[in-house]
Amino acid sequence: MKRATVIIPTYNGAARIGACLQALSTMTGVEEVELLVVDDGSTDRTAEVAGSFPGVRVLSQLNAGPAAARNLGARKAAGDILLFTDDDCVPQSGWLSAMLQPFADGEVVGVKGIYRTQQRQLTARFVQVEYEDKYRIMAALPGIDFVDTYSAGFRRERFLEMGGYDTSFPVACAEDIELSYRMSARGWHMRFVPTAAVSHTHPAELWGYLRKKFKFAYWRVFALHKNPQKVAKDSHTPQLMKLQLLLLPALLVALLAGAITGRLLLAIGSVLLAFLVTTVPFTLRALPKDPLVGCLSPFFLAARAVAQCLGVAGGLFYLLRRNDAVPMSNTVPRGSHQL
Repeated sequence: MKRATVIIPTYNGAARIGACLQALSTMTGVEEVELLVVDDGSTDRTAEVAGSFPGVRVLSQLNAGPAAARNLGARKAAGDILLFTDDDCVPQSGWLSAMLQPFADGEVVGVKGIYRTQQRQLTARFVQVEYEDKYRIMAALPGIDFVDTYSAGFRRERFLEMGGYDTSFPVACAEDIELSYRMSARGWHMRFVPTAAVSHTHPAELWGYLRKKFKFAYWRVFALHKNPQKVAKDSHTPQLMKLQLLLLPALLVALLAGAITGRLLLAIGSVLLAFLVTTVPFTLRALPKDPLVGCLSPFFLAARAVAQCLGVAGGLFYLLRRNDAVPMSNTVPRGSHQL
């Protein structure tokens, strides 16, 4: 049996996946690792491109989403360790060995790496600083409960025991977080690996970034509904960010109070000042890394807060409309039959 299998789900990824596979195929120790691409019903040349790389095994399925594709890859994998990345990620030198090293400790069940980018667009630079601020939190902890799939690793036996990724998520978002929440609930140890980096292209425009934040917040509500013990705190989400989510409702209250009392500017100004105070820690950490991003951080954080607040509201409304909205923490997820 191979030591590990790297699983890359892809849909119409012919133009993206080559760089990922090229990077993996040149890494030290790759002879011990199986490279497995799961083609999720692509209509382009994805399977042909992936299959042109020596040693790459390609599986195909009807389009069912990346969670189902990863689950199929896990079931068919030859490795004892499962490593996941995405078709738009390029693992950097040393990624493979860095991801595998923590598994020398028999207590480690999962690991998580990091994003890096060379983009120079302002929004993309902010996104990178934002990720790094969350990595700072994780690096200070002995264990984590938040493993997302762009740079993820699990013991195959434990992954299959959990039923893999929950395919009941209607879209591909937050099902990876939900799995690590369930693993954490069992007391299993997961570790952050800041030396395991993949290059990624972040949203370059503000609108694209805010759409992603809305989407992530929307589906995080679903993940938290299944794992309510993580509502108060997880190893990835800054507590101040949760407080900042109150910006939009606080502004609405201020508008109403100001209209009633005739002190509209005072009411709105008080809310904005309070919000500005919450941005100071992030801004001070961002300034040495990227002075322009640091100076503009309050603006980015305010826009993020509004997008996330709307996403949370949308996610709650989605739950209210579900007839089968029952918490599923510590249970095998629906859709696990696909494993």
